Amino acid sequence: MRVVLPALQSQHNMHVPSSLKLLVLSGEVLPLSMWDIISKLFPNISILNLYGSTEVSGDCTYFDCKRLPSILEMSTLKSVPIGLPISNCDIVLVESDTVKPDEGEIYAGGLCLSNGYFSESTFMPSEYVKLHNNSICNCSVSCGSQTYFRTGDFARRIQSGDLVFLGRKDRTIKINGQRMALEEIEHTLRGHPDVVDTAVVSHKHQGELVILVAFIVLKEKKTSSEIFLSSIKSWVSSKLPLAMIPNRFVFMDSLPMTSSGKVDYASLSASTSFTISAQHDADETKASDLLQVIRKAFGHALMVEEVLHHDNFFTMGGNSIAAAHVAHNLGIDMRLIYNFPTPSKLEIALLEKKGLCNLDVSADANWKLNLEEDKEHQFHSGYSRTENHAVVSKRLKVNSTKYFKPELHHHKDGLPWNLSSVPMSCSFSRCNKVMHEEKIRGNDLCGVNWSLEVPRNKRGFIQELWKVHMESCVDASPLVVLKDSDIYLFVGSHSHKFICADAKRSSVLWEIKLEGRIECSAAVLADFSQVVVGCYKGKIYFLDYLTGDIYWTFQTCGEVKCQPVVDAPRQLIWCGSHDHNLYALDFRNYRCVYKLPCGGSIFGSPAIDEVHDVLYVASTSGRLTAISVKALPFHTLWLHELEVPAFASLCITSANRHVICCLVDGHVVALDSSGSIIWRCRTGGPIFAGPCTSFALPSQVLICSRNGSIYSFEQESGNLLWEYSVGDPITASAYIDEHLQLKLESCLSIDRLVCICTSSGSIHILRVNLDVTGKENQSKDHMVQEFAKLELQGDIFSSPVMIGGRVFVGCRDDYIYCIALETQHLEEE
Repeated sequence: MRVVLPALQSQHNMHVPSSLKLLVLSGEVLPLSMWDIISKLFPNISILNLYGSTEVSGDCTYFDCKRLPSILEMSTLKSVPIGLPISNCDIVLVESDTVKPDEGEIYAGGLCLSNGYFSESTFMPSEYVKLHNNSICNCSVSCGSQTYFRTGDFARRIQSGDLVFLGRKDRTIKINGQRMALEEIEHTLRGHPDVVDTAVVSHKHQGELVILVAFIVLKEKKTSSEIFLSSIKSWVSSKLPLAMIPNRFVFMDSLPMTSSGKVDYASLSASTSFTISAQHDADETKASDLLQVIRKAFGHALMVEEVLHHDNFFTMGGNSIAAAHVAHNLGIDMRLIYNFPTPSKLEIALLEKKGLCNLDVSADANWKLNLEEDKEHQFHSGYSRTENHAVVSKRLKVNSTKYFKPELHHHKDGLPWNLSSVPMSCSFSRCNKVMHEEKIRGNDLCGVNWSLEVPRNKRGFIQELWKVHMESCVDASPLVVLKDSDIYLFVGSHSHKFICADAKRSSVLWEIKLEGRIECSAAVLADFSQVVVGCYKGKIYFLDYLTGDIYWTFQTCGEVKCQPVVDAPRQLIWCGSHDHNLYALDFRNYRCVYKLPCGGSIFGSPAIDEVHDVLYVASTSGRLTAISVKALPFHTLWLHELEVPAFASLCITSANRHVICCLVDGHVVALDSSGSIIWRCRTGGPIFAGPCTSFALPSQVLICSRNGSIYSFEQESGNLLWEYSVGDPITASAYIDEHLQLKLESCLSIDRLVCICTSSGSIHILRVNLDVTGKENQSKDHMVQEFAKLELQGDIFSSPVMIGGRVFVGCRDDYIYCIALETQHLEEE
């Protein structure tokens, strides 16, 4: 198609667009850039992107490109999805050693599958395998078996359920422990305005080190290849992770092709005519020498003979004393060893900052790395007003007097964090979900701790108080627990790490590596003895509150992104899975007592109406189900097909017990206990996070939309009370601070604070105006205003928790943050 397009765009063929009705593409990856060109050239045609192979009758999946714009609102893609299985075809993703459970090799089965090869009809080739369904889904019940064809292709399943092609098995490699598809690097390079085509191959260097080589065809020859080489390296560095940036770039007039018209990768791999400058070889030699120096320093400190590239310093017996020894020998900041505990990771971190470092790794350097440190450019990207930075690491307690600003605790105009009026055992989670003293309490207990007098023409100030490095993205929302005068924070990350931190002193109390990536927010049992969290491997973990030891695990058949819900009266945990089922788990007797098919994956948490003993759950199929949980056996009361996917958690209003359901098309629906729709309204964009209600804003339900606005609807009628736009997409829930209120000195008017976080990385504290009776003022123009704002260095998909002026939130810069509100530095608007 890339060859045909220029001819179709010529004036001689202008009649073609009007006569073409359907365009079917197959056999190659369809880049987004090409789809954009085709859709503009043929605006009225239908474009289908197919995937398959000869063994599955040509094609086994399809994607209608009419759906692409809506999918791009939810997912970031570089190529057009290959879509969903064709009728009577069965497609499964089988994981190998990938750490991402939504990725795997494509296995195809069903009526489309051929019986084998004509010349080999007497036996089943190795590409044809029989799979038990329980080998795919890890279910405890055997689901039969079926023959599948191993395609050798890798794919990823996105939120819509569609598959996105990642690359061939023989075109997928691992560098520094990271699995990557060479096709993804090619797609990125083709996005450069001067690049016509490209091919990327991997090459073993010195028998072990993997080198990436990019062959590039330019639109026109550059007069200075060195200048352009520097330019394209800088450009691709802003698009790809460090490990995916090619080590070498080779410019060609054209790429070699096979007889079938595809790129001849074998020819490129076998080529010995790599045009590499001496500087590139020097860089690689330096990198290789640096790795050997780090391995030697690790081995000396640990007193072991050999340390491999991916050996973890701490799992091999390293401690803070040994880490200090390594830091001294290498001449680096000790905190780097905690952040990058393997030789390969530490090497990457040091090379990534080599603009700030003069790395001397020659044989006579006596291990020293001569680092020209710039104190304003340490290896921390988060903004902070403090001069001193600290990183909370595994089992490493941070000096709080160094890291915290003393005036945050003691200054007369500052905000003390005194939660003395909060019950002794109390947990706080996203959407103002609070539990205490063996009882789920909805949103109507725990009054205000203190009030501040702040004029409405003054702005507050928020700053980073502390952060904990989580090794990968933190999309899960934190769980904050007050127990016995201590404050604990529980959260997990994409690195599989799940931690318990002291929220007062910013030290990690314990951590555990689960089997899969963690996007699920945690919950705590009503007796505060165990913490419950799910992971992408489909497991739900029950962990000891004080130690992190595993009490019990329950295996579902799909990823668990849904936050578990504590059912204290029945001593159960309710949790949904991507396997389309809702589970009721008896954690005392280690068994599942109820399983309900919900028609689609369950992202959002269910909601329990304790007054009527009814549980509600919604799925990505658009089905909302009401279940009677008064007594076993539980049974379904009613189903409501909303026909639009629901990703958000559900909410029960305290006054009239309506269930609030947010849909991905921007609609908000309120239903009563019989399933009747009470009201329906619409926001200006998709909704992915659950509604927020609190006694602090009586009769309001707050909903964040991806169009960048937060909406307040009246709970009983659905009337819009106010709307406020922050300008950037929001995919997380809001949180209402129930322990701090602002008041005016001249009158009795009360304002509450609401925290929202955008997917672009900004944290906004809004000031919402209430009158003395707690009712909303009628003037929408003066009802809400921005009180404070802070920009983080990564995207935020984690929903915040705000307690008494402190905000706890995860970020995609690999940190979990504690943000503090200050008022001593008030600013005039």
